[in-house]
Amino acid sequence: MLSREDNELLVRVGPDAPMGQLMRLYWLPFLPSTDLEVNGQPVRVRLLGEDLLAFRDSEGRIGLVDHACPHRGAPLVFGRNEDCGLRCVYHGWKFDVNGEVVDMPAEPPESRLKSKTRIKNYPCQERNGIVWAYMGPDRESPPPLPSLEWNMVPQENVHVSFRVQECNWLQAVEGEIDSAHAAILHGRIDSQGAINDWVAKKDLRPVFECQRGEQGMSIASRRVLDENTWYWRVNQFLLPFYTLVPPQSKYPELSGHAWVPLDDENTLCIMFSYHPSQPLYEKTRKLFEEGHAGRETGHASEHAFAPRPVSVPFAKYWTKFNLETGFQFNYDAQTKTWFSGLPGLWVQDAACQSGVAPIYDRSQEHLGISDTGIAMTRRQLLETVRNLAQRQQRPPRYDDPDLFMVRAVSLTLPARSSWQEEGAEHMRARLGADFGYAP
Repeated sequence: MLSREDNELLVRVGPDAPMGQLMRLYWLPFLPSTDLEVNGQPVRVRLLGEDLLAFRDSEGRIGLVDHACPHRGAPLVFGRNEDCGLRCVYHGWKFDVNGEVVDMPAEPPESRLKSKTRIKNYPCQERNGIVWAYMGPDRESPPPLPSLEWNMVPQENVHVSFRVQECNWLQAVEGEIDSAHAAILHGRIDSQGAINDWVAKKDLRPVFECQRGEQGMSIASRRVLDENTWYWRVNQFLLPFYTLVPPQSKYPELSGHAWVPLDDENTLCIMFSYHPSQPLYEKTRKLFEEGHAGRETGHASEHAFAPRPVSVPFAKYWTKFNLETGFQFNYDAQTKTWFSGLPGLWVQDAACQSGVAPIYDRSQEHLGISDTGIAMTRRQLLETVRNLAQRQQRPPRYDDPDLFMVRAVSLTLPARSSWQEEGAEHMRARLGADFGYAP
């Protein structure tokens, strides 16, 4: 369990919050590049508790600026994106991607107001179809983008989806680094479907070992297949909010999430699935995009969304699976087919992570042995955020892009062999290199 004070320390992400200041040291992925068209409609976003607006100007440059005009507070989401700037429809003030005021048509030509006024803005970069923002203290010379393999492989090798989940970022992270739940929550009570073939179902009481590193935490779960063979699944947590999941199917791919905090109570879930050395199977990509037989996969399908007005941050990424709809729980399915009665993998996770409260009171928890990885990750996060807040000590190598070249692994090994030693080579990501073992 966490004390109320520690819980508050970890989940609050605003500009003045210690965790918010830690998050701001890192680049944040936040939109698909295709959402921002040249001279297209601006997009309302919220990141780390700040209300912002993203747009692409006439020269293709991306601006990330305050959502409100500094003149009289009019909403810039209705602004005209034209001639290399965003023009407020109220009085015509126009701003470029750097936050500079370039026109004030209602003011006299000799007015000095234009030179004295700026709008908040943050630098952005694009890589492989993803837009990244840097909101930290080193805006004049930000660190390089992190070398995250999912955002560096060829685009035909990867599928990326976006959705909003209505809980704080840490509840979402902890759901994915907890591999004890997978065979239970995602299981079936009939004998149909690939989930019934998961190796993890052969031992529902895994033993956990954790290895802390500068990049984050490796969380290994060991299951006994027979007296001579152990099965290891090693999930990865990468600072500040990434999770990596090992391959597990006959069509293997690596997957994971960036759990980007919108604010204290909502999270942008960016899921990625990729093959490190070859294009994804078309059947796999189709399942991700369309779901299967009316059910969701690990990705939010094209049928999952319930768009909101343009004035709402990330308007197109809110889904119909939420607390108001009961996550579309189906009791009949629970009695006949699916252990959970919830319609698909990510919905099952989201319902458990956010179905009680957007910020759960972790002082009410009763943690067990299977929560070892969660407890160790919390400890690392608390130490890291306190080092920054109390000693101005930044995380080691936080600005080294190669620190993040890590993979999750699933290994079948002889009993009593070391997953750290046997898996060390496979847990290092190398662009273009295959898994290096049979998943």
